Amino acid sequence: MVSTVNGLHKPVTRQYPETGTLWKRVQEPTPVQDRFMGFPGLTWDSKLAEPFCTGCMVCIRNCPTQCMSANMMDNPAQQEGRSHRRKIIDSFEINLNRCILCGICVEVCNFDAIEMTHEHELSTYVRNGDRMDLPALLELGKKFQQETGWIPPTQRGKKDEADEKPEASSETPVAASTEAKELEQA
Repeated sequence: MVSTVNGLHKPVTRQYPETGTLWKRVQEPTPVQDRFMGFPGLTWDSKLAEPFCTGCMVCIRNCPTQCMSANMMDNPAQQEGRSHRRKIIDSFEINLNRCILCGICVEVCNFDAIEMTHEHELSTYVRNGDRMDLPALLELGKKFQQETGWIPPTQRGKKDEADEKPEASSETPVAASTEAKELEQA
């Protein structure tokens, strides 16, 4: 009798991809935490309407499994004066079967062009079915940016500095000098 009652309790572990109790199963994707590192995706610069990636190949050179390949080209938007990037990515491919999700590519990228997304359910029945090209990687990155409200780390730092400056300037010079005098007297 005790075993039957214990069997009807809500399970501690999740059965993939189902959730719920024995008699109330719900098919829903397994939720992921904010810091979860799924497959890499390329980010999109919506201000300039082009990818952040310039094709510098730093991520490819540092990848321990060599699962990426890329080519770059001259940026036509830069020649027209609409962009500050001289080079832009022409083609990019990641073999997700070889990727070990280590995140080294994200760490070494100087342009905030590649991020570890929350996508983890991309299995196929074809051996080379998990090769993602530039449009698919950009789509994966755009989806991640929209879901998480992603801000490039370089711009995030500028935003934090801008938030701190008004607080520092709220103190008047007279008040600061009076505090300094009080500290000297003490």
